Amino acid sequence: MAHLRTLLAGTATARLAWAALTRRPPGGRAHWQRLNHRGEPLTLLEGPALAAGACGALVASPALGHRTRAAGVVAVAGSAAFGLLDDLAERGSRKGLRGHLGAIARGEVTTGGVKVAGLAATGAVAAALALGPKARPRDLLPAAALVAGCANLANLLDLRPGRALKVALLPAPAVLSAGPAGALVAAVTGPAAALLPPDLAGESMLGDGGANAAGALLGLALVAGAGPRVRLAALAGVVGLTLASEKVSFTKVIEATPVLREFDLLGRRPR
Repeated sequence: MAHLRTLLAGTATARLAWAALTRRPPGGRAHWQRLNHRGEPLTLLEGPALAAGACGALVASPALGHRTRAAGVVAVAGSAAFGLLDDLAERGSRKGLRGHLGAIARGEVTTGGVKVAGLAATGAVAAALALGPKARPRDLLPAAALVAGCANLANLLDLRPGRALKVALLPAPAVLSAGPAGALVAAVTGPAAALLPPDLAGESMLGDGGANAAGALLGLALVAGAGPRVRLAALAGVVGLTLASEKVSFTKVIEATPVLREFDLLGRRPR
């Protein structure tokens, strides 16, 4: 396997981070506790564990150059930090991208608005590092939007046990290919696989911090491995799904579509 070292490093680091964080949660266990869709308690510590695992994988990967490695760390750390801000210090009642942008337009300072601006900045820095100093604005801007958009889209899926992680694992076959894009996918695949069991059990969830980090790194993998036309097509898909989420419930669509419903229920404990 082309990126076995990256995959194993991410898996091991995520497991170690999960064990350490759940043993001594920063700020106390209650600080990270929320209720799942069944009204049962779960922890948001999965998010920081995934981010730590992804960063560990990036550092250990022999397939990444200095700029791409730095881009990956920026994408993960920045997205996780702004996501955790919204997770732990939520301020304002606005939900969804439209709600956050509306609040910004009215001059309201909300953690969701700060997160949106932070994801945009994170995407811009990560894309600039990945594409290099000679990147043209017409290439850089869509790449930055793709990283930020994927970060946000992953968070929209984190509404049921295992859903966001399963989607994050779909590109896993790319780890068999050589090159930086495969290494970036491997940096998500290892931690996602390691943290899937407690997520499926309803004991933990990614939260904004973990989902944003996973999505941003997968978006960066597209930036690193695809040409401008493919990146534009992917961005169009991300934007379309994001806009659709403002009008349509992904959960209702999944539950009404047999194939998606069975995939969504795979591995989850019975209702």
